[in-house]
Amino acid sequence: MKLHELKNVPGAVHRRKRVGCGEGGGHGKTSGRGGKGQTARSGGSIRPGFEGGQMPLYRKLPQRGFNRARFRVAYEVVNVGDLARLDAAVTEVTPAVLAAGGLVRRGVPVKVLGEGELNRALKITASKFSGTAKAKIEKAGGQAIVAA
Repeated sequence: MKLHELKNVPGAVHRRKRVGCGEGGGHGKTSGRGGKGQTARSGGSIRPGFEGGQMPLYRKLPQRGFNRARFRVAYEVVNVGDLARLDAAVTEVTPAVLAAGGLVRRGVPVKVLGEGELNRALKITASKFSGTAKAKIEKAGGQAIVAA
């Protein structure tokens, strides 16, 4: 088989729809765009919620309430088992060390969770710790330090 012998599977390639080429094709005259006006023009589209200049519903209704989701802090999650896989020479674990190891992104707060086992003493600095993670770190003889 050579490059010039390659062909598409039958039915994989469709002919381009030719609009505006006679009424018999079903897409003649207005080419499937309806009548005249803004929506018949190329690039003509009306944004969602636009009511022709009338005051739209979303502006008539009162805006009430408060949503804290906008101010939520998104933590990068690291499990205790992931910390156990770090290089044996590492004794102090910081977010910078985790970023260098490819476990988290740089500059994002880190939360340590308790999935997995830890069998060596590590001094771990992170933004948050779960209760099980803190217990496992201290059981292994390490320290869980909450970064300010």
